[in-house]
Amino acid sequence: MIKSKRLIFIFLITFSCLSTGQLKIEGDINTSLEEVSAAEITTQSDIIWTIQDAGNDAKLFGLDSKGNVIRDILITNTSNIDWEDLTSDKDGNLYIGDFGNNNEKRKYFRILKVNREDLNKKTLEVETIEFTLPKGQSSKDFEAFFLFKNSFYIISKETKKFIVIKVPNKAGRHGAIIHSDFNLDGRHNKITAADISDDGKIVVLLNHNKLWKLSDFLDDDFFSGKIKKLPFDHDSQKEGVTFKTNSKVLITDERNGTTGGNLYSFNID
Repeated sequence: MIKSKRLIFIFLITFSCLSTGQLKIEGDINTSLEEVSAAEITTQSDIIWTIQDAGNDAKLFGLDSKGNVIRDILITNTSNIDWEDLTSDKDGNLYIGDFGNNNEKRKYFRILKVNREDLNKKTLEVETIEFTLPKGQSSKDFEAFFLFKNSFYIISKETKKFIVIKVPNKAGRHGAIIHSDFNLDGRHNKITAADISDDGKIVVLLNHNKLWKLSDFLDDDFFSGKIKKLPFDHDSQKEGVTFKTNSKVLITDERNGTTGGNLYSFNID
C-alpha cells in the first residue's frame, strides 16, 4: 500500500512537470535564447526554427523536439531591426518577419527570405521583400503573419480591432494593401504570432493566454467561417506558434526569470 501511494505521488509530480494548464511541456529551450519570438516547421523537416527579436543578433536557430539548439546560422547581409515571426512556403523556404514596431514610428518594413538549400549552412544571405503601409494608414506594430497562395497576411498587434495587410511574395518594394480588419470577442487579444495549416484550411492566432482557431473560411476571407477561442489556463509571453500536424501546434514563450522559455504542444481539436 505504501509503495502504491509512493508511485501515485511520483506520477502526479511527473504529470505536473509535463503540463501547464492544457499545454504540454515538450522541452526547455536553451537558456541562451531568452527572447524567442517565433516558431516554424518547414516541409520535409522536423527542425523547429526560431529567432529572437530586437536587440539580438541576426541569427536563425534550429531546435530539436526538446528545445535543444541544433542549428545556429548567422545571416550576413542584414540586421535584426525587430524580427517577430516566421513562416514558410511549400518548397521549404523560410521567411522572417522584420516588422516589429513598438514605438509605431517605422515607415519601412521587411520580410527576409531564406532559401531552403541555405538552411544547412553556418552563414547565409537573404533576399529582401520590403513594404510600406497604404497612404493615410498610421504606422502599426506587427508581430504575426503567414503565407497563403503566395501572399503574406500580416496582422497588427492591437488591444481591440486589428488590421490584416496583404503583401505579395516577391522580392522588391511593395505597397501593402489593407485586406481586412476584425475585433475578436473579449479582452486581452493582442496577436503575437500566427500560422496556417499545410492544407490551408485552418489559421491559428496566438495570444499570451489563448489561441484562436479560424476554420471553414472562404478563400482568404479568414474571418468568414468558424472562430473558436481555445484558452490555455496559463499566461506567459507566448510569441511563437507553428503547426506540427493539422490538429496539433507547437508554441514557444520568452524566458522571464525562472518562468517561460519552454516548448509546448497543444491540441486544437
